[in-house]
Parts: sequence; C-alpha cells; structure tokens
Amino acid sequence: MKVSEVMTRDVRTVRPDQPVQEAASFMLSADAGSIPVIDGDRLIGMITDRDIAVRGVAKGYGPDTPVRELMTDDLVIARLDDDTDDVASRMSNAQVRRLPVIDDQQRLCGIVSLGDLTQKGDDGAAEQALEGVTEPGGEHRQ
Repeated sequence: MKVSEVMTRDVRTVRPDQPVQEAASFMLSADAGSIPVIDGDRLIGMITDRDIAVRGVAKGYGPDTPVRELMTDDLVIARLDDDTDDVASRMSNAQVRRLPVIDDQQRLCGIVSLGDLTQKGDDGAAEQALEGVTEPGGEHRQ
C-alpha cells in the first residue's frame, strides 16, 4: 500500500517567522504534538511541543521566538509513492509517530501517522513502526 492512500492530507502548518506561541496554540487546538514548518509551499522543518518546552523554555527562549529558532530541520520524511512498510520501518528507526509527506518538489502533501497506518493501512506496518517508537532511548528528532 502507498503512503498517499493512508496519509492525512489536511495539515495545519506554520511559517518559520511565526512566534512559537502561535505554533503552540495551533498544537493545542489541533491536539497535535508537532506541526510542519513551510516556506511558501516547501517543507523546511517541523516544530514539536518538545522543541518548544525543552529546547525553548529550558534555554530561556520566550513565546515571541520565531519558529525557525526552535524547529527541527533534519527531517525524516515520506514521499507520496513510498510503500507503507518502508515508511513504518523509517518511523521505527527514527522513533517517531508521524512523518511529513512530500512530493518531488519538496512540497508538503500531508502527514502519515501511526494512527493512519493502523486505521487505514496494513496492521503489520503499524506494528513495525510502533515497536521502534516505544523502545527507550535515542535522540528524538521530530
């Protein structure tokens, strides 16, 4: 099964110049732990609640800090035509619960999550991703 068949297409985004307070507000209203950062229509990063709380607050950044200062730009991504088993393996290895999905021009097309793999996709792919995500340790990237 292809990622394009299971991903969530309607994704809230933030710009790199927006304050992290706005990103946090979007996360709260969407009940999400991360939001893609786009410049125009190109994906350039992700900002997570952990980026804001640990990287931001712990280092003394305020709510007006631009998203670009705290976002993660070393991303693990999926492409529209990737197989869900391959994406599940990537999620497991990176220990993440969701991946942004891009096209050939680096434009954000959606997000694929463990929930998408479980509800719409192959249960084996979701189980594979969940195994890595639930393992302790390692650096969290997005």
